[in-house]
Amino acid sequence: MGFDVLYMPPIHPIGTSHRKGPNNTLTPAPGDPGSPWAIGAPEGGHDAIHPDLGELKDFRFFVKQAQANGIEVALDLALQASPDHPWVTSHPEWFTSRPDGSIAYAENPPKKYQDIYPVNFDNDPEGIRAEVLRIVEHWIAQGVRIFRVDNPHTKPLDFWEWLLGVIHERHPDVVFLAEAFTRPPMLQSLAQAGFQQSYTYFTWRNTKEELEEYLTELSRETSDFLRPNLFVNTPDILTEYLQFGGPAAYRIRAAIAATGSPTWGVYAGYELVENVARPGAEENIDNEKFEYKERDWAGAEERGESLAPYLARLNEIRREHPALQQLRNLTVHWSDDDAVLVYSKHLAAEHSPDATADTVIVVANVDPHSVRETEVHLDLEALGLPERFAVTDLLTGDVWTWGEHNYVRLDAFHNPVHLFSVSPLDKEDA
Repeated sequence: MGFDVLYMPPIHPIGTSHRKGPNNTLTPAPGDPGSPWAIGAPEGGHDAIHPDLGELKDFRFFVKQAQANGIEVALDLALQASPDHPWVTSHPEWFTSRPDGSIAYAENPPKKYQDIYPVNFDNDPEGIRAEVLRIVEHWIAQGVRIFRVDNPHTKPLDFWEWLLGVIHERHPDVVFLAEAFTRPPMLQSLAQAGFQQSYTYFTWRNTKEELEEYLTELSRETSDFLRPNLFVNTPDILTEYLQFGGPAAYRIRAAIAATGSPTWGVYAGYELVENVARPGAEENIDNEKFEYKERDWAGAEERGESLAPYLARLNEIRREHPALQQLRNLTVHWSDDDAVLVYSKHLAAEHSPDATADTVIVVANVDPHSVRETEVHLDLEALGLPERFAVTDLLTGDVWTWGEHNYVRLDAFHNPVHLFSVSPLDKEDA
């Protein structure tokens, strides 16, 4: 599909105490793997590999094979422990004790994680810092250069400022991605503390008005310190828009994520339009947080049911157009329809790698249930464009002559998004 980073959830041994079954049930069956975020077992903790996956030498081979194919491996850094983690016996002071002497498990009401103990950074902060630094250095030594950090907002900011500062000094090419689904002040503070990338609220911004406002915020207001990674979904996030929007919604969200930010991502299964939610939750039913998940990727593609070719084309377009590799060059334009979003990415010739100006115009019908016809109005001065120019739809190959005001028709069921590249008109057309 053209992605160049493979992110893996925790690959460490999984605890058995209070192990969860499918869909977060408290009654696992024999053979259920438990949640990979319940890290730690007699086989080891954060510096160990689950024995079913292999040994350290196998992981190093895996990383080298990925690199040989132009792919970097990103690991999950989840600073928490199962009740069976070696830390629980060697450093019980690193956790929070209840009045009855038991250790408090993690809670994010209404969710309860009986199989996970959160680390208490107020207890022995120097010891915890030394251990986390050791773990990160261990995986860097195995070839890892990207860490996706689980729930960083539940850890102290001064800890992250210290850790990221030390790692940046020693390994300036290492990237930390904050899974900071929290309030704006904390999300932004984590970015200011040193996280090179951040998850955002993109998944919950779905209307034209919401997207106009949020894309402007990301590209202009917070761009000096917050570098967004527009993930379209996670196992925990299956919004109503995706649940009920069908394949059109999945195409629309992917196209906006791929063009709205220099960095974007999808979680496994997105290309198969997995859109059935667990009752009462905004997450996929039967997802691999608590069970083994088998997918028929090849079969779905043969049947024409996979979005993999579409995602691959989006990534091809991103590589072909340097304007899409920038953050601060986004301009919102106008349409007469409250469901047609219009924005552009423009890179002037003096900033382009090949000294040629690059402009991409995105026109998206964000209503996945409709056909929309409307007028689109462009700020030609902001784009440095003449009165008339050619636009080529990079998804279909269709070519039109455009100007300041233009008619569009977007059928959500067949072609919900135009991704236009801009070029001068041929002399005879001009």
